[in-house]
Amino acid sequence: MISQTLREARKYEEAAEKLISKEERPHFHLTPRAGWMNDPNGFCYYKGQYHLFYQYYPYESKWNSMHWGHAVSSDLLHWEYLPCALAPDEAYDRDGCFSGGAVALPDGRHLLMYTGVLKEHQERDIYREVQTQCVAVGDGIDYKKYEQNPVLDEKDIPKGSSRFDFRDPKIWKNADGTYSCVVGNRAAEGGGQILMYTSPDGFHWTFKSVLASNHDRFGKMWECPDFFELDGKWVLLTSPQDMLPQGYEYHNGNGTLCLIGDYDEESGAFKEEHNQSIDYGIDFYASQTLLSPDGRRIMIGWMQNWDSCNLRSPDEPWFGQMSLPRELFLKEGRLYQRPVRELEAMRHNKVEYKDVAVSGTVNLEGIQGRKVDMELKIRPEQGQDLYQKFAVRFAQDDTYHTSVSFRPHESILKIDRKFSGSRRAIIHQRRSLVNTTDGELKLRIILDRFSAEVFVNDGEQVLSATMYTEQEADGISFLTNGTARMDIVKYDLIDL
Repeated sequence: MISQTLREARKYEEAAEKLISKEERPHFHLTPRAGWMNDPNGFCYYKGQYHLFYQYYPYESKWNSMHWGHAVSSDLLHWEYLPCALAPDEAYDRDGCFSGGAVALPDGRHLLMYTGVLKEHQERDIYREVQTQCVAVGDGIDYKKYEQNPVLDEKDIPKGSSRFDFRDPKIWKNADGTYSCVVGNRAAEGGGQILMYTSPDGFHWTFKSVLASNHDRFGKMWECPDFFELDGKWVLLTSPQDMLPQGYEYHNGNGTLCLIGDYDEESGAFKEEHNQSIDYGIDFYASQTLLSPDGRRIMIGWMQNWDSCNLRSPDEPWFGQMSLPRELFLKEGRLYQRPVRELEAMRHNKVEYKDVAVSGTVNLEGIQGRKVDMELKIRPEQGQDLYQKFAVRFAQDDTYHTSVSFRPHESILKIDRKFSGSRRAIIHQRRSLVNTTDGELKLRIILDRFSAEVFVNDGEQVLSATMYTEQEADGISFLTNGTARMDIVKYDLIDL
């Protein structure tokens, strides 16, 4: 029996979806069925399909009382909406069902683990959110909340740690049939930490260890953790709040962090060896991964920045989109990302140019569009001074454009959307320090109506950004201060 709150959300979203045309959405990036979307939740493979839940408020295109939206896909690119999975309808989660994970149980049922939020009165007009971990069990469409929720609360956290910043459980099944989860928390001294818990059945949980601590390095509270083995190492992903920049490696504000190292399963101790950003662009947060049936570790994130949510009007019928799912691998101790290989089935209308001289502004016949997969190889002109700057502009017309530019002398790559139609002084640029030898650089730029994702040097870095330029602005041009040589292959990303 579903609650009245959930029934109303399902009825509303079904009607509201019909008022949004396919052309108003990205072609292969998931958006909310209606209203607001943020963090990906419960990203998993279940009953022969990829399932993706998400933080959701169906009634308006702005953050409010969190529900769980739900969609399924066979290829990670074409999504079908399912009914809203969770609504804030119990005493322990009446102020929100925050982020979490999902796993299949041995009997075939689907277990969701999420953060329940309850606002607690502190003093005068001050309320704070008490956060606990809860579970719900279902069949892939309908879910029933566990009668003994919450399964983790303040008695299960280390002494002095915050019960107000205790959220976003990511659950997985171990080889021996037991379960583990990691949860973001704020330690007594105020820094972020990741807590690990274990369970024999997914319902009864025991604290195991403080897996990792911030030690006043990367922002403050650590949200949305994920932890997995990859290419012989262990990888911890999390999204810190209130970060300070460290050169070009991290950005101000809410960012993304990848820690790579070794893990002692017996003690629950993680030994960090390397740290880096996950995404170097403007819009990427709250990443979550799954292990695909063919053994790939695939990551998806909320393609948005909390500090630039007003880039899109709340009067629009939807807000928020997910990134392109990305395959992860390690190379020379570093996390690399590449677009899921399923995208290649959408590549059509190939246009290719080799050894094009770019000096000043160059336009190439057949190179245009807003649903595009474009690979560039850039190098200097032999016998000439190294070019000062190379840029590619897209989503372009006489008024608007978004650009990616590269200055080889500084090894700096920049994504810039200030001319994309925005009328607000929000984040429009990000810069990244990239690896280059004598001005050579490889870029793969994927466009999907309202976004650009730039993969650098076969996935060594990624820069993501949203843009809401009118779709008629579909030009692509190349500019060089000096002379560069370029190879380019461009595909339209379409369904035939």
